[in-house]
Amino acid sequence: MTQNHSQVPSPIIAGLKGLCPRCGKGHLFKGFLTIQPKCEACGLDFAFADSGDGPAFFVMSIVGIVVVALALWVEFAFEPPLWLHLVLWFSLTAIMSLALVRPLKGVLVALQYHNKAEEGRLQK
Repeated sequence: MTQNHSQVPSPIIAGLKGLCPRCGKGHLFKGFLTIQPKCEACGLDFAFADSGDGPAFFVMSIVGIVVVALALWVEFAFEPPLWLHLVLWFSLTAIMSLALVRPLKGVLVALQYHNKAEEGRLQK
């Protein structure tokens, strides 16, 4: 089955939307972070999909930078009590982490498909 290059979805858009990286129509996820066995639209087997710790790394990096920057700004600008810092930043950390992990996992799986990334093997 050959596809026209204009029909291939952008891996970033398909990943952010949680759609199949080949057709852009079927769903990539069957749960919050669980990958489907295969695409219901085009039949692509998602057995190749292994994003590993990539999504967690990017979520920690993005959320960490944003939360620390905001916490420092709030501290120097308003000097709120410690309990308010705890409530604000724990809440923001949890919300941002949950909001980012699924789209980032989708993007990494879609990029893995589009770049034909595989596990490294030793040549003998």
